[in-house]
Amino acid sequence: MKSLKEIIIQMKKINQILIALSLVFVFSCDTEDLLMEEAVSNQTADSFFSTPAGFEDLSKSIYPLLRVIIEQRELVLNGTDLFAGSSSWDQSTNALLNNRIDTYGSELTDGAGAISDLWTVLYKQINRSNILISRANDVIDGDATLIATRVAEAKFMRSLCLFWAVQQWGDVPMPLAETTAANKEVTRVASSEIYAQLITDLTAAETALPSTASDYGRATKSAAQHLLARVYLTRGWNFDGKLGGTTADFTQALSYADKVIASHPLVTNYADLWPKRSEDPTNQTFGPGDQDAKNSEVVFAVQYSDQAITNALQTDAGAVVNNDGGNNLHGLFGGGVDDVPGSPGRTSDYNRVLGVHHTTPAIYRLFDPINDTRYHHNFVEKVYAVVDNAGFVPAEGVTPIDIKSGDLVLEFRDWNSPAATADKGKDVGGTKDYAVINHDEYGIVDESNFHGQDKTPMMWKFWEPGIAYGNGFGEFDAVVMRSAEAYLIAAEAIVKGATGGALGGASDYYNKTVDRAVGGASVPANQAADPVGTALTTASYRATGTVTIDMILNERARELMGEGLRWYDLKRTEKLIERAKAMNPWIKGSNTIQSYHLLRPIPLTESDLSTNEITQNTGY
Repeated sequence: MKSLKEIIIQMKKINQILIALSLVFVFSCDTEDLLMEEAVSNQTADSFFSTPAGFEDLSKSIYPLLRVIIEQRELVLNGTDLFAGSSSWDQSTNALLNNRIDTYGSELTDGAGAISDLWTVLYKQINRSNILISRANDVIDGDATLIATRVAEAKFMRSLCLFWAVQQWGDVPMPLAETTAANKEVTRVASSEIYAQLITDLTAAETALPSTASDYGRATKSAAQHLLARVYLTRGWNFDGKLGGTTADFTQALSYADKVIASHPLVTNYADLWPKRSEDPTNQTFGPGDQDAKNSEVVFAVQYSDQAITNALQTDAGAVVNNDGGNNLHGLFGGGVDDVPGSPGRTSDYNRVLGVHHTTPAIYRLFDPINDTRYHHNFVEKVYAVVDNAGFVPAEGVTPIDIKSGDLVLEFRDWNSPAATADKGKDVGGTKDYAVINHDEYGIVDESNFHGQDKTPMMWKFWEPGIAYGNGFGEFDAVVMRSAEAYLIAAEAIVKGATGGALGGASDYYNKTVDRAVGGASVPANQAADPVGTALTTASYRATGTVTIDMILNERARELMGEGLRWYDLKRTEKLIERAKAMNPWIKGSNTIQSYHLLRPIPLTESDLSTNEITQNTGY
């Protein structure tokens, strides 16, 4: 056997011979026989997208823009019964600012940025979907079944965006083919025609889409069914008599909700739907590696990852929407604690909270704080010091307190368990070494308190531990559809006259989410009898007889809070004005909301670019 040294010497000789032969080959060939490179970058879109690989790449392009779309939450959360914007009142004087979009004031015009931003990104997404649909027949030697699946995905995506648009603005343009030439004429299509097209496209998509996607995150048969349930439910209410709806739509909504329920069982624990975390950041045992957004209940979600380039949020023109990238849900819902004693400032312990969506006082009183696990998951009731804060003076004349990392510094008392003065902080004459805030004090400025400014419980439903401090960086998927909503769609449809539910009557569907939240039908579920008052009298929110639309809206508030549905829910059920004025103190105080606010103004940017005159929605 040859030694290792001998083998190496022989290998070197062989390599030298091969190199020599290759040189002989090169110099003995015509230039036409040399290696020719194909410049892929020089291909046209027509030639590239007509290949199976190019068409597959095109199919992937219809998904990333969803990250931009779902960040346009100002028009779907704020100004409802549950949420108000950070600028809805002047924090230095508590004076209501009646001109804000949140209060349906003078800033809600066709020139508002939130209006044009949502319109623009929805139609960018619709155009991307149309490109794929229009080019499907041009694919050469492609798999027919796969192409049909990708077209169905595009029809689902186009329908999702058109459905959002027609709810916001009513009659809107409905492009159904790729835009290939400049055209500045804008034609508003009747809402009834749009709903008919949605049902046509989604029914076709349901047939062609698979039950399980080839890549997790693509649209599936259940996603089309869930959207059909929403579309039929909304059309059945027939807003302003213009959607073409009939009572038969409610039975269709129930039928599709049943299909979703059958294929997507609820997870056992509500908290398992969201990122895992400990409320005490000094004892945080979870991080990004512990999170898994996949579960049986999720029907469709917007995907994120731990890759910064994947999470980048950009428009077609390259404009950055979220400078940090990633899911920003974790830092938008008010209740920041950067200024409490023992706070280290800008760190990931509590992360940054921008307070774009502030909860209204009523929302807490819709929960049973003792038994409803959603309350405990959604709100941080106790805040802890992250660093030592020796010699902290809670108020003038009060003995300094040596605060240690891990000490309780701020407690929010449940609405049905207010603290007496003796059980509050030393800053207000109590005995506690930490601030205690009762429900009727949430959001009230009091410079004598530990916290020094208005505070409400942190809405931590989407909070992720261990991510970088900033406005984004979240890696957890953002849910767009889950089967818990399908139960409530079914209940609402039955209340409106639907028949033939697989589970029975409205209460059978309604109680599924309630009982999951409290741990069973034998456990009490009590909300405040008066969500906007201060009385401690309670009323059960488990259905034992007749189910009402208000009961369903209350349960949708508890179950689906912050998931991008609220404005649509209130508009659909014709309850926006009534509930916003009753439960949102900023809207009640301004009294500016009118019936015409059930539609948004057509954006000024669209009118300015159009060569024809666009009829503006009434009131704007």
